[in-house]
Amino acid sequence: MTTHPTIEQHPDVAEMRARFERATSTPRGQAIEALAFLTGVYLAASPWIAGFSGFTTLAVTNLILGVAYALCMGGLGSAYERTHAMAWCAVAIGAFTIIAPWLVAGNVDTTRTIWNNIIVGVVALLLGAAMAATGERRSGGSRARRNRPTP
Repeated sequence: MTTHPTIEQHPDVAEMRARFERATSTPRGQAIEALAFLTGVYLAASPWIAGFSGFTTLAVTNLILGVAYALCMGGLGSAYERTHAMAWCAVAIGAFTIIAPWLVAGNVDTTRTIWNNIIVGVVALLLGAAMAATGERRSGGSRARRNRPTP
């Protein structure tokens, strides 16, 4: 009886994990992760910090989006090879944060809510895109080196 190795034992999988580990262990990767986590915490607390907690629908929306964003970006450093797609989810959360004052029920699009959500949403979107690009740039570089002919 023959046994087949699992995908976990494939050499490409080990190389991919090592590459993503290198990407997130850099100071840049750690800074992006820390800033993204703080952005998520601020987004969750922003209705009470910026003073629009009276708009219940937007306050709950920001709370849910902030917790989801912090969870998405907070776990990237420890398990980046398994959660790389979460960075793209964080980009979507940032984009939704920007347009949330116009989408949630009720008349919540005041100057304070709009500016808060636009600024936090743009920061969240950029940090998510930066984290997603960190792993892709690293993988693209090694792929280019691998396909280059040897002298």
